[in-house]
Amino acid sequence: MLSKALLRLGASAARHPWRVIAAWLVAATLAVLAAVAFGGRTADSMTAPGLDSGRAAELIERAGTGQEGMTAQVVVTPVDDGATFFDDDGARTALARLQTEVKRLPHVLGTSDPAGALDAGGDTAVRGGLVSTDGRIAVVRVQYPDQSRLSAGDLDALVDLGDRLRAELPLRIEMGGNLFYAFSDPDGGVSELIGLLAAAAILFLAFGSLVAASLPIGMAVFGLTVGVATMTVLAGVTEVPTFAPVLGSMVGLGVGIDYALFVLARHREYLACGLDPQAAAGRAVATAGRPVVFAGGTVVVSILGLAVANVPFMTVGGVAVSIVVLTMVLASVTLLPAFLGAAGPRLARTGRIGRIGRALQTRTLGRLALRRDPAAGAAHAAGWRRWIGHVSRHPVPYAGGAAALLLTATLPVLGLRVGLPDDGSLPHNRTERRAYDLVAEGFGPGTNGPLVIAADPTGDPGVLDRLVATVSADPGIASVAPTHIDRATGIATLVVFPTTSPQDKATADTIARLRTDVLPTAIGHGPARAHVGGAAASLSDVGQRTSQRLPVFVAAVLAMSFLLLMLIFRSILVPLKAVLLNLLSISAAYGIMVVVFQWGWGGALIGLEATVPIVSFIPMFLFAILFGLSMDYEVFLLSRVREEYLRTGDNGTAIVEGISRTARIITSAALIMVAVFLSFAVAEDPSTKMFGLGLATAIFIDATVVRMVLVPATMTLLGRTNWWLPKWLDWMLPRGPVDTDDTDAESTSEAPPPRLADR
Repeated sequence: MLSKALLRLGASAARHPWRVIAAWLVAATLAVLAAVAFGGRTADSMTAPGLDSGRAAELIERAGTGQEGMTAQVVVTPVDDGATFFDDDGARTALARLQTEVKRLPHVLGTSDPAGALDAGGDTAVRGGLVSTDGRIAVVRVQYPDQSRLSAGDLDALVDLGDRLRAELPLRIEMGGNLFYAFSDPDGGVSELIGLLAAAAILFLAFGSLVAASLPIGMAVFGLTVGVATMTVLAGVTEVPTFAPVLGSMVGLGVGIDYALFVLARHREYLACGLDPQAAAGRAVATAGRPVVFAGGTVVVSILGLAVANVPFMTVGGVAVSIVVLTMVLASVTLLPAFLGAAGPRLARTGRIGRIGRALQTRTLGRLALRRDPAAGAAHAAGWRRWIGHVSRHPVPYAGGAAALLLTATLPVLGLRVGLPDDGSLPHNRTERRAYDLVAEGFGPGTNGPLVIAADPTGDPGVLDRLVATVSADPGIASVAPTHIDRATGIATLVVFPTTSPQDKATADTIARLRTDVLPTAIGHGPARAHVGGAAASLSDVGQRTSQRLPVFVAAVLAMSFLLLMLIFRSILVPLKAVLLNLLSISAAYGIMVVVFQWGWGGALIGLEATVPIVSFIPMFLFAILFGLSMDYEVFLLSRVREEYLRTGDNGTAIVEGISRTARIITSAALIMVAVFLSFAVAEDPSTKMFGLGLATAIFIDATVVRMVLVPATMTLLGRTNWWLPKWLDWMLPRGPVDTDDTDAESTSEAPPPRLADR
């Protein structure tokens, strides 16, 4: 049923290409206009219901101190290296003017006053944490309301003021704070361009035709425009995290070009057999489009499964990325066949530039090239056949060696530490990094990540004194600012500065110790209560929440994948093996991420300037995306193996023929995806680097070590039991849209398909 519907859809789009292209142009225009008119800016609210940091935020909001809102800090030091704020009247006057002008900015609730504290007495400024003990570094802390009342314009106003005052005052001015984190533009524009150029080069080498190479790129650009614009509209309705557009672009480009590659390769095979362009396009969508729909749907279902973490920003981020993936699937079965119909027979011809590309194919891609020449394709299949046959004749050493390699790569996962990289992990050319370094130099690393303890002393007026004393005595606390008590509610807030940086594991240990030992000791069994909040505490809590929910999420995705593959291939061992191998390849990718980001090995190659913990939500996101993508390759490869087994009844022949006939499509598609993902690994933001490197590594491992070594070796060892299924279970399992059929087999076949008239 699905194949017939796709056949009609693809053929109709190819017969009326300009109507379909015009419809996509209108959709893209409307999406962009809607994004401009109704869209919002991405913003980060790293919170989740039921966390202790959330309870602290509720108390702070009740107290009305303003500490529940956004903050920024302006860090200054005299331009003259020998000057200090203690003895330089000109620097002190400049500091006072800066503080006054910052206070006048829109939505600023208030600022600290280091210049006034200096006038009142240098010791006052030092004790208040406004000026360093040597008098060289001063901090103006800026308090804003909560994020819902702010926009990127507030950040722009602060940055513009800093740019103007740098030219007018004898001060070095740097800025940071969570206002920058919430409203800075997401990193990724240059990476998207690099990814597109890399994909275009690979497609040109693969097809030897500029026309053929341009179609997947054009389709991906259309799909990305509609998908990201729709995501922007979603941001106007709810809070979309800042990483969502970058991740959506990364995954959208990868899967969009990948899906287009499958359909386009099949279309050229049909053209080589003499079908007219419209019939070839319809047939290509019917055959290759069916696994594309299945693969895209699997990616979406896996990503939406992130809701089990019960972390709202992850759920919304998953929905946003899913929108882009669904748009790419729709474009693959409508817009791409329209392009194919508009291109006509030109896709079957190779001009002068194409002949250059064909020459480069032979020298560079070799067996990976997707030639339209059936004889050349057969030759390349023969090359893969020799390799798969070799692995199948020596399954034990290859299975053992590949498994040992991946298990070795997985071992560093035991030391995986989740957190969130702070401004200290940004490049030195960012003002946030320079502000971070100045604050750490002048006041200690913990000043960059203060904790806020909110206490309700109801019924126990002496609890605040005990609280200050016990917190100050903790070895992980450097200092405690004066307590602020709201007269109306009686709620007190203590700003506490740890001895370690926000991303340091010791800071998370300090937060845990405050909650489990220090605060209960101070409060006792009375009615008073206290909670630890602040940005560092919130991020630590979210990291713990995602770590706790990750096993449940992984188990759910594994179970879903096993059931789907069992329905498709009517086997127990094949889906079990597929699930275990996918899990192994993803775990190896996690291990490599630990080696690069936590240990620092090779970090300089991707511009990483300091070791950082793995961002708390990235392992779960990567697992969802990668399991969906790996299902794509799994279905393409095993569908062909199963067809050969049903045709011949010989397990060895089915493995060699099935894998060799799909190898070059899978490896070429993986090469494009790896190139796209790696282009994001060189971005400035460490989170973007992690997404890019993690996705690229996992796809590379999956398409090489797993698909071309472990799969043939393990299937050879299992023999005929690969396809074992108890009769009672076979009778119970439904048959329908997910089951394999001849069109699936055709979509992965290297051999030229028969003409429609011959079928």
